[in-house]
Amino acid sequence: MGRVVALAAQVGGARLADGLYQLRGKELTVVVNTGDDFEHLNLSFCPDLDTIVYTLARVASASAGWEPEGETRNVQAMISALGGPDRPALGDRSLAAPLLRSEGLAAGRALTQITLDFCRRLGIQARVLPMSDEAVRTYVLTSEGAVAFHDYFTELACEPPVRGFQYAGADEARLSDEVLDALHAADLEAVVIGPANPYHAIRPMLEIPGMRELLRSRGAPVVAVSPIIGGRALKGSAGKMMRELGREPTARGIAVEYLRLIDGFVIDNEDAALAESIASLGMRVCTVPTRMRSAEDRVALAQSVLEFAAAIREARIAEV
Repeated sequence: MGRVVALAAQVGGARLADGLYQLRGKELTVVVNTGDDFEHLNLSFCPDLDTIVYTLARVASASAGWEPEGETRNVQAMISALGGPDRPALGDRSLAAPLLRSEGLAAGRALTQITLDFCRRLGIQARVLPMSDEAVRTYVLTSEGAVAFHDYFTELACEPPVRGFQYAGADEARLSDEVLDALHAADLEAVVIGPANPYHAIRPMLEIPGMRELLRSRGAPVVAVSPIIGGRALKGSAGKMMRELGREPTARGIAVEYLRLIDGFVIDNEDAALAESIASLGMRVCTVPTRMRSAEDRVALAQSVLEFAAAIREARIAEV
C-alpha cells in the first residue's frame, strides 16, 4: 500500500476523507479548498479546512460538519445585541480556530503550518493541507456582477442565477512545498477527488498553476466521486449551478467537468444507466453505493475507491 492524496471540500468530501483516513491513517494527505475562505470581524475563516479537521478529529457536528458538536451561540447573541452583524451565525467553539488562525497569520506564520498544528493538537495523523498559502477567493458571476462566494451563500442564499466563476489570486498562488511533496511521493498510490461542488469547491484547487499538469504527469490513477445522485446534489447547490450554466445536472455532467483530468469516475448505483455514456468520455466507471449515512458507509466507499484505483493501475500494466 502506498500514499493517497485526496482533494477535498464540503461535508461530502470530509466524509470520504474520513473513510480514507480510517483505512490509511498517516499515509493520507488531504489537500483542501481555500477558495471559500473569508474574513469577518477581522478574523480569518476557513470553512472547508475546519470541516475536514473537525471530521477527522471526530468532533464535527453530525448536522453541521463545519462546526464542533455541542455548539452554542452565546457570543453571537451578544454581538447582535451590541449591533453587530447577524450573519454568519458564529458558534462559540467554532471561534477558536479563526482566533488562533488570525493570530498566527498576523505573526507571519503560513496557513499550512497553522493547520498542521491544529491537526497535531487534535491527534490527527493524516496531513491536512490548504491548497496554497496564498489567498485565492472564488467569485460567483451573476447578472448583477461578481459576488464573493461567501456572500453569495450567506447573504444571497444562492438565489441569483450563476453565469460563471472567477478565482481571484489563483494565477499568482503556488502549491505549497507540503502539497508538492505529497504529490511527488515515490509511492503515490492514488489521487482521489472527493464528492463536492466542482465549481467552487474543487475547481479553485485545479486553477493553481501546475496542479492539473502535476496530477496528470505523476502517473498515479486519478479517481473522482460524483456529488450528484439521480440528478440531485445531496448537499449544496451544484445541481442549480449546473442548470444555470447550461450543463447537464447529472453524474455524467460532473464527469464532463473532469474530462482529460481523471482516469476513473465513481457513481452511485442509482445512476448505473449512465455508466456506458460516461465511459464513452474516455474514463473508467465504477458503480457502487456512494451515500455516506454512517461511519461504515464512509469506509466502504473509501475501500471501493481505492480498489477501483488499484484496478485502473493493474489495467494499465496489462495494456503495456
